[in-house]
Amino acid sequence: MLKLKSVISKDDLVNIVWNGCIRFFGENGTGNFSLWVMKFYELEKTDEYNHYQAILRCQREYVDEVRSSLALIYKYNGKDISVSTIGLSGTIKACQKFIEK
Repeated sequence: MLKLKSVISKDDLVNIVWNGCIRFFGENGTGNFSLWVMKFYELEKTDEYNHYQAILRCQREYVDEVRSSLALIYKYNGKDISVSTIGLSGTIKACQKFIEK
């Protein structure tokens, strides 16, 4: 789940996630993750925040590293951001159940 006051795109999210992983594990470590943003959903816009959810894909043996990197992300373009993991699944199809629609 991602809550942010300004509007972001899927490309912005890719940069946010990659930069967070690189800051924590470096380029060499992050390169092993096979990290992809598979789906990106804009769920809600209010005066206080914008609410997004996304499905990320990574190598199974690096799930904990990706999750810890996401937990450390707190700023994007000088604005506060909140990133949290709401679920984990072995398939993209099974991840759909975690998305609020």
